[in-house]
Amino acid sequence: MTLSPAPDTTPLSDPLNDPEPTSGILGRLGSWSVLHKRRVVATWLLIVIILGIFAPHVEKSLSGAGWQADGSQSVAVRQLAQRDFGGNASSALQVVVHSGDPLSTPAAAHVIAQVEAMLSANHDISQVVAPVPGVTLSADRRTAVVLGGAGSDPNTMVRAADSLKGPLASLATSSISVTATGSSVLWSDFNTANRTAMMKSEMFSWPVTLVILMVAFGSLVAAGLPLLLTMAGLLSAAGLLDLLTKFTPISIWAMNFALMFALALGIDYALFIVVRFRGAHFGRHREVRHSVAETMDSAGKAVLFSGVTVLVSLSSVMVVPSPAFRSMAGGIMIAVVFVLAASLTLLPAVLGHLGDRVDSLSLPWVHAGEHRSARFARWGELLWRRPLTFGAGALVVLVALALPVLGLKIAMPSIKVVPTSAASRIGYLEVQQAFGVGAPGELEVITPTPQTGATTRVLKSESGLASVTPAQHATGQSQLTMIGAIPRIDPSSPKMGALINRLRADLPTGTLVGGAPAENYDLQSSLAAKTPVVIGLVMMLGFILLVFALRALLIAAIGVLTSLLATAGAFGVARLIFQNGDGHALLGFAPQGFLDAWGPVFFFAMIFAISMDYTVFLLSSAKEHYEMSTDPHDAMVNGLAHSGRVIFSAAAVMMAVFFTFALSGPLPPKEMGIILGAAVFLDAFLVRLVLVPVLLRLTGRAAWWLPQWLDRVLPRVTFAHG
Repeated sequence: MTLSPAPDTTPLSDPLNDPEPTSGILGRLGSWSVLHKRRVVATWLLIVIILGIFAPHVEKSLSGAGWQADGSQSVAVRQLAQRDFGGNASSALQVVVHSGDPLSTPAAAHVIAQVEAMLSANHDISQVVAPVPGVTLSADRRTAVVLGGAGSDPNTMVRAADSLKGPLASLATSSISVTATGSSVLWSDFNTANRTAMMKSEMFSWPVTLVILMVAFGSLVAAGLPLLLTMAGLLSAAGLLDLLTKFTPISIWAMNFALMFALALGIDYALFIVVRFRGAHFGRHREVRHSVAETMDSAGKAVLFSGVTVLVSLSSVMVVPSPAFRSMAGGIMIAVVFVLAASLTLLPAVLGHLGDRVDSLSLPWVHAGEHRSARFARWGELLWRRPLTFGAGALVVLVALALPVLGLKIAMPSIKVVPTSAASRIGYLEVQQAFGVGAPGELEVITPTPQTGATTRVLKSESGLASVTPAQHATGQSQLTMIGAIPRIDPSSPKMGALINRLRADLPTGTLVGGAPAENYDLQSSLAAKTPVVIGLVMMLGFILLVFALRALLIAAIGVLTSLLATAGAFGVARLIFQNGDGHALLGFAPQGFLDAWGPVFFFAMIFAISMDYTVFLLSSAKEHYEMSTDPHDAMVNGLAHSGRVIFSAAAVMMAVFFTFALSGPLPPKEMGIILGAAVFLDAFLVRLVLVPVLLRLTGRAAWWLPQWLDRVLPRVTFAHG
């Protein structure tokens, strides 16, 4: 079909129809990318090919552990246990041998011997401890635990669990089961289930994403550009992550989140730039590089500020002293940097090459030059006429959803995060049935040897403990003793923290309390302490960046505070679903009665980063029109008209990506999908497309006010081309 420019029916100012102005820095970069498109494309191909060579190996290189609070007592206990107590640490492998009959038969003895031999043959196992009556052999002699001591760091022990749990299970007979369990096996099972779930979610989300992109862009060629950015960013990020694992452990979750953000931001940025390019180019009868320059001066500048805001928000997570958290944030940031760089260089070069052909293979109703949406212009006019009606309605919904967050409970993940068929969960339940409800969460107490007697007396007098195991003296020159303490409560019980605190307060000076439950508790405590710091940092840095970009105090504050409101609403939804269990049968999970403790701090940074993405798109467009006309009505209506369709389409894609994770097997990806999907819905459709435009209407020129002293300090940042 023949494409013809859509008529411009707006009576308000439209900078796209202004004469050719002078380009700014990003405009010149875009123009340079067009003039040197072969060099730009060749450079990106080289980057993707070189780093892409390493990308296929990244999953095997990434670590499965790292969920710890560095510098805590529990981490110190694990390190001492690995060094001085034969690897009897929280990361050790526990192999549960269970039979309906007593394990005193020759067949059972043969199975146990095979388990011990298999563990001994693995170089990551430092010491094998046979079942001990009364300690790791149950009273009915039907369940025994063979301990494989941790001879390597926790990440390596997870990989050891990967390689051992299958062969160990194959030793089972028709009457005797063999199941590996323990912290390392749990993370191995979780990572396996998580990888499977992520692959299913991605297979479902990609076709949905492509359909939405086709509708949003209106042409197959244009719809392919976000996928180009995504693949360039993702392959480059994956390859670099693999290289970085040679120097430091990186959580496997870093790759999962990097994939999501590469897809989400690649689509966001390509939508904003390509839609703006079409409006700048078609019907203008000029060289394509001038259209690209105009696009990058406006939309490119918004993309740059959006990317910087995302990076700043995620960098705040680095204050949490946990390797898993820091590497996850780092992985996302690497993906964002690559996607941002591709958006500012590769995409302009490709647009310069395509020119008019960007609308090739278009849908029948598509018209070239559709940058300004008539529908969103009408929506903006309606909001301008009835701001209180729509603003109050959006505010009531957001506040109603945010209120439940006041009763939100958090705790570290329980055994329910892995499927019921997982080895770690089966073994966990067998240990509970044979040795007591608290047996899978044995606390490890390390004390100076002269204080062994006093430490033992305190432990035996503690009502929260079911039993105390015999003291084990350190190997070598260390004057230390380890004592095992079995709680009376489930390791995931909220009462576990109080028990650990009592023991640490009552035990002799120099005594350390560790074990898997203590590691979870220490990480949860660290997260609780750092969450307000992260939230404060994210909001403060976001406000500063918005002031820098928009040169307006009130609208910057509005952008930050409304993001906080949408985030609170998303966590309110999370409380109803994951804590209260509303709709859990539909989503296929067993509620834990709390939200996983890592959710608030990490999801807040992610949600804020995404919401600021939309904020920059909307307000930069409004700022552009305000710079041209100094008319609040023009700024609000045309800001919506020029960014509303992009925000709507990008949000639809993000929701499709995130909500597919609600279909995943493990619980944490469900939490991630529901919380992020709900946040995108609330932020895009209630905050950015209703509440913020209403606040622009109500505040008028005051929204764009800047004190004179600050005006002299801040650099001149404009979004109008020229």
